Amino acid sequence: MRIIIVRHGDPNYELDTLTKTGWREAELAAEYLAKLQIKAFYVSPLGRAQDTAGCTLKKMNRTAETLDWLREFEAHIDRPDVKNEKSICWDWLPQDMEKDLDLYDRERWNKTDIMRKGNVEEAYRWVCDGLDALLKKHGYERDDMYYRVNEPNHDTIVLFCHFGVECVMLSHLLNASPMVLWHGLCAAPSSITSIYTEERRKGIAGFRVNEFGSTAHLYVAGEKPSFAARFCECYGDGDRQD
Repeated sequence: MRIIIVRHGDPNYELDTLTKTGWREAELAAEYLAKLQIKAFYVSPLGRAQDTAGCTLKKMNRTAETLDWLREFEAHIDRPDVKNEKSICWDWLPQDMEKDLDLYDRERWNKTDIMRKGNVEEAYRWVCDGLDALLKKHGYERDDMYYRVNEPNHDTIVLFCHFGVECVMLSHLLNASPMVLWHGLCAAPSSITSIYTEERRKGIAGFRVNEFGSTAHLYVAGEKPSFAARFCECYGDGDRQD
């Protein structure tokens, strides 16, 4: 089985849709996806993901199921670098993360004081349970840290969503803290991530990422990936710092 995760195109967050660049990115992603044999499509309820998915669905004359848990990961916390307001639970400064090494642990990251106060564990479980229910429908049932293969298959499913929730799903599939993924990886707008099952022993499967955040569909069309999701390469560059 193959899972493809597509991040929405370059966003206009204020209007919850895509920028002009984002629409172009979504169309190019559709060109790539339209060449694949896809069993089912799933999409976040948020506008920017719906618009991105719409380009592919229109091109392929298909429909998608909207899943509420695919929305951007919504748990908010009192992040150390943000004063007087709640913030998303990623985009920490490295000097703040190193003060609590439990953040890097798959079992303890969401039980740290800051995460507990933001009800992050509950939000994380909601996404993981939603993903497991979806995978069970497609033949793979969670059993502790791996998956029981009830119906082995070579199906491909596509999920249109957001960077934050993408890393949450990957952390569950890979049995890792999402803090490592949120802060060590960058999925540019419209980027494509592929995850395959590996059933090396009959009836027992794990998931392996074959490709993360690919923007090949942009480069072949002469387009550069949008900067969204990144921070400045060097301090003072004039790019995003916070």
